[in-house]
Amino acid sequence: MRELHTALSLEQKGVNDFELFHRNYIAHNEKLWERYRNGYIKQEELRVKRMWLTLLEFQIADEELAKELSVRFLDLLPTRTILFPHAKEILQYLSDKGYALHLVTNGFERTQHNKLLYSGLKPFFAEIITSEGSGSLKPNKEIFQFALSKCGTTPDQCIMIGDNIEVDIIGAMNAGIDQVYVNHLGIDPAITPTYTVNSLKELEKIF
Repeated sequence: MRELHTALSLEQKGVNDFELFHRNYIAHNEKLWERYRNGYIKQEELRVKRMWLTLLEFQIADEELAKELSVRFLDLLPTRTILFPHAKEILQYLSDKGYALHLVTNGFERTQHNKLLYSGLKPFFAEIITSEGSGSLKPNKEIFQFALSKCGTTPDQCIMIGDNIEVDIIGAMNAGIDQVYVNHLGIDPAITPTYTVNSLKELEKIF
């Protein structure tokens, strides 16, 4: 976002406070993702509207600029390769122990595949199940059922590792799958996952 703020000369267009711009984007993005998960809006509306609403906070009603921000953002996003600490290490650890690893994501199909490619994580995952490919979204049970079928397995043979209580943990619960909540932010959840860790490294205590 900071790179786009500079590249598109947003300060000259009226976005004179990047930190506020970024906070507003995060807030609108989260609200729109919730609406997307609940089926109230389509993917394209989510992509553009989060930029449109963020610009409106600065009295910039420029639909073309919002579209350009959306396109450039999704082009740049997968090229960012900063990972959580121990990400590759723990994926290698789990692979070496013989676990079959799969990814279940609400992210956009092309973006998610490119993210995995740029970050070097793609070889670790046998199946990549997206909301577009499955026709459903986490936390809906259907995406987990689709994943189970795609991976040729059953709920009792699986465990879901995720950092979002509503989307990952409750979703897996509803599908009868055990869960590991990766609580990066130290948030006290209202529910009790099967396991909770505070870092990816701690997964070695479970597996």
